[in-house]
Amino acid sequence: MNFSRHRLLGLPALVLLIASAGCSSADDGGSAAVPSPDAEVTKLCRNLDEALPRKVDGQSRRDPEPASALTAGWGDPAIILRCGVPQPPKMIDPDVPVGRDPDAVAGTVDGIDWLMEKREDGSYRFTTANRSAYVEVTVSKERAGEDTSPVLVALTPAIKKAIPEGVAS
Repeated sequence: MNFSRHRLLGLPALVLLIASAGCSSADDGGSAAVPSPDAEVTKLCRNLDEALPRKVDGQSRRDPEPASALTAGWGDPAIILRCGVPQPPKMIDPDVPVGRDPDAVAGTVDGIDWLMEKREDGSYRFTTANRSAYVEVTVSKERAGEDTSPVLVALTPAIKKAIPEGVAS
């Protein structure tokens, strides 16, 4: 993976991110909060759901509860994908100096730009950038010790096919 380190937000925003993490990701591996994007993004996410692979990093698709075309999962502990999530706070603050947040790394994998965030529980959250919808992928602590690049590589073709480059609303 080609990730370069970028500081993307200050301490107050990080506290806000940590406080909201329970509302924006799958914490127990078997469930995921369903995003509520506008109609245009929902259509893109439905197209993504149809394009997603049956297996990711050798794990079979096993969608989280509640069932939704905006969420998908693979394996146990689950790799969770959520489409149509809000812009991550670490992408928002333009006044923060670059290069000082070891828990937020920006990079590109096979032509998809990602923000990678290491979370307090040891899991990782990856969020697409420069796409017409934000797609979030959460990799559990158990899987985080392994190489997570195959997860992103496996999802890249579907994201490229269903979510065009652009600015998410």
